[in-house]
This record gives sequence, structure tokens and C-alpha cells, in this order.
Amino acid sequence: MAIAEQFHKRGFPIIGVPKTIDNDLAATELTFGFMTAIDIATEALDRLHTTAASHDRVMVLEVMGRNTGWIALHCGIAGSGDVILIPEIPFSFDSVAQKVLAREKAGSRFTNIVVAEGAKEVGKSEMYSDTRELRLGGVGEYVRKCVEQMTGKESRCVVLGHLQRGGSPNAFDRMLGTNFGACAVRALASGETGKMVALQAGTIVTVPLSEACANIKTVPIDGQLVRTARDIGISFAAPKEVTVS
Repeated sequence: MAIAEQFHKRGFPIIGVPKTIDNDLAATELTFGFMTAIDIATEALDRLHTTAASHDRVMVLEVMGRNTGWIALHCGIAGSGDVILIPEIPFSFDSVAQKVLAREKAGSRFTNIVVAEGAKEVGKSEMYSDTRELRLGGVGEYVRKCVEQMTGKESRCVVLGHLQRGGSPNAFDRMLGTNFGACAVRALASGETGKMVALQAGTIVTVPLSEACANIKTVPIDGQLVRTARDIGISFAAPKEVTVS
């Protein structure tokens, strides 16, 4: 969208269409691809839940999310995760271990942890698999290793990776993409330019590209989804965080 805005400034007729599975684009409630990515991540977490419970393990699922934790948050709630680690809430390994041990004491001898690739420990930066290209990677395995050492629980890590990005879109994303496309063509035909189509309150509207590029849409740490997750016992492993088991 930032590139599209530069074309607009140079006189090209431009209407942007928001597409990112991270759902981190400002000025629109949803971007197409996001709901499909959540479905894939949730299914993966459902499958890991089975093996975690049968083998009394800690299972760590690493999902995409460079700067934001939308995928991790949504699939963690939908897939009955126990711990969700996102970039917006730096985590403490003491808090992660306390959650694992609290579940053990309560009779749940397994724990499912969902971690966004950009999640970071308190006082530290993101983890990179390739510092030359600034390619994020490795946080899931790092979490697995540390949790296993601190709790003594056998742990496994699955990196979902590009499986989140491929395959057939779900019905919602197909409908959203079609609506976005039709609205974009109508906007161009009516003489609009320098805009992006967006979903706001269930309606497709156009917003200035400058507004869409103004900032990254991050997860509000006191927002409804975070509060709901905490209400049902999910931990974000913030220092001194207290949640029910």
C-alpha cells in the first residue's frame, strides 16, 4: 500500500485492495487471507491437542506474526490454547513455567502454547534465523527448549510456516475478496484514486491510502479478545500474570 501511494503521488490512478494474512493493515477491520490462515492454524492446534493430551507433553505451535499477534490470538482462543505469546505482550519464562506447572497440579498434564514468530521475551528483541536478511525464526524452538528445562516436561515444537499462506481460501475470504475487487473497480470507474477499499462495520468503503499506511494495526493489550482469553484461563505469560487454570 505504501508503494501504491507513491504511484498515486506520481499521477497513476490507484485503488488498493488489502491482502495480508497478518491482518495488521490499518483502516480495515479484516484483510482477505486472514480468516483462512486462522482456520489452518486452528486445525493444526486441534491436532496437536490430541497428541499433547495422549502423551502428557507441552506442544509449542509457532505461527506467523512479525509485528502483531492476530493469528496467534485468534487460533489460540479458537483452538483451546493454554498459553499465547504475541509481540504486543513481552513474556516471561517464569510465567510460562508457572502456567504449565499449575495445569499439572490441577490434573491437566499437558499444555498447548501458541507463539507468534515475532514474540519476544521481556527485555529482549525478536529472534532471527537469518540476521543478514532479518528473517524471523526460532522462537518456537527456543520456547520449547526453555520450558522443557524449567518444568521437566517433555516438549515438542511445530512451526506451521508457509502452510498458513497456501491452499484454497475459505468461503469468508472468497466473499471478502470478491467484494473488495468489485468495490475497487467501482471506485476507479467513478473517478476515485489514491484510496484503499476497506471493511468497516460490515460495509465496504474507501479510505485514503495515507490512512491505510499510517501505522501497523496491533493487538490492543486491553482489548476484548485479550480480556476474553484471560477470562477463560489463557495466559499471555506477562510477568506476574495471574490466570485461572
